[in-house]
Amino acid sequence: MTSLANAPASRRAALAFLIVVIALNLRPFLAAPGPILPHIAADTGLGLGALSLLTLLPMMLMGIGAFASPPIQARIGTRRGLLSALALLFLGGALRLFAANGMLLIATALLCGAGAAFIQSALPGLIKEKFPASVAGMTGLYSAMIMTGGALGAQLTPALVESGWPWTSALAALSLPVLFAMAVAAGLLSETRVVRPERGLVTQLLRRRRTWVLMAAFGLINGGYSSMIAWLAPYYQAQGWSSAESGVLIAIMAISQGFGAVVLPLLARNRTDRRPWLWTSIAMQAAGFAGLVLAPSVLPVLWVVLCGVGLAGSFALCLIVALDHLPNPAQAGPLAALMQGGGFIVAATPPLILAGIHQATGSFADGWIMHLLWIATATVLVGRFVPERYPEVMGRDLAGDLLEPGGAIGRT
Repeated sequence: MTSLANAPASRRAALAFLIVVIALNLRPFLAAPGPILPHIAADTGLGLGALSLLTLLPMMLMGIGAFASPPIQARIGTRRGLLSALALLFLGGALRLFAANGMLLIATALLCGAGAAFIQSALPGLIKEKFPASVAGMTGLYSAMIMTGGALGAQLTPALVESGWPWTSALAALSLPVLFAMAVAAGLLSETRVVRPERGLVTQLLRRRRTWVLMAAFGLINGGYSSMIAWLAPYYQAQGWSSAESGVLIAIMAISQGFGAVVLPLLARNRTDRRPWLWTSIAMQAAGFAGLVLAPSVLPVLWVVLCGVGLAGSFALCLIVALDHLPNPAQAGPLAALMQGGGFIVAATPPLILAGIHQATGSFADGWIMHLLWIATATVLVGRFVPERYPEVMGRDLAGDLLEPGGAIGRT
């Protein structure tokens, strides 16, 4: 696939539309169960630890799958890869219609996570290649649509359940928009040559210490998202909120994420140094988590909005920072995929940790404190992302230094 810089505006708009409709389907399956966990627990008998797997396993797969996605792209190409991943996402969601059994429900989470893993690793590279002059804006749009999809899932599912739908049917209904995304992808990408990552690139990138720093920063900064979608609703339900009311909170968080994912990257677009805006997003997270601990009943919407904007800004800016490290889209895309791979493995663990904290203390509040410590560590790591040093830490001659077998590990 070649850049769209000189392509007709209609072609650029069509691909942007494709990115939007795909991104909208990447979070509903994760965000939807939270508000209706009491219904799921009552029918399946799953405890908090097992319920945490509905979030942990997909995010873990997003991490593991991101490592495998670049080689898969090299073998089958982006178009077939995206269509296959969307098919997995649809199958996982549709099977929830029959998932009154707890183990089957967890299996559907695995299918959805596997599909989302490939998509999330492939799209950032596609964005950098097709929209080289507007990477920040398109990445912000992509991230915003991911969060908007989560908002729709969190709002629609409890509404359907309270109107009389079985929770299995409410969850399965979220698979229908995936069919539309598959149709759009099949039409728009049918005559497009696929991007094939360079052989051995993943191995060589993993030899760079900076790749691991990016993974750690991404995981620590974004770990709060998995905790929020898993346990924010139960946290407030324990304080007397209904499933619909707590679902509104998750939807507000997701809508706030949509705002943050667009605005913060746009504000950072004219700066080569993205660190001030990353630190700003981290500070917003810190204020939100502190509010959830110290005054959860006082302005809960404010705390959720701060967390949402901060989390989304962090997610989008981390993607942009990873793409900034390498000028070649065929190399930058796999680097972003690897960052998400290791990062999602780290970010997958908080739901299970918070379930253990709840079992020990009876509350999730100490879990929010844990995230304050995580993002404090991430703040230090972000300080290393000095743009002037990217050629040094990634290899000045990418065709030789970076890709040369046995090349030395870059300093950070």
